Amino acid sequence: MKNITDTDMTEKIEEALSKIRPYLQDDGGDIVLEEITDKMVVKVRLIGACETCDVSMMTLKHGVETAIKRAVPEVKKVIDVTSS
Repeated sequence: MKNITDTDMTEKIEEALSKIRPYLQDDGGDIVLEEITDKMVVKVRLIGACETCDVSMMTLKHGVETAIKRAVPEVKKVIDVTSS
């Protein structure tokens, strides 16, 4: 695994997250980009109310992952490392 080093890719992912972030924050949560692996897996950490929300995995897959893949099509998947 590698730490985030590709500035352009990181910026595109952060921009995608910034479009989703207000909705998460409205519900008392947020999301943090943790890592982009060599295998193009984006690791994020859900924080605040998102950590314990019953629908957080749906939000992750249908909202966050979709937005990130739209911004960076090379991304294979997005995973939550909150409980790691």
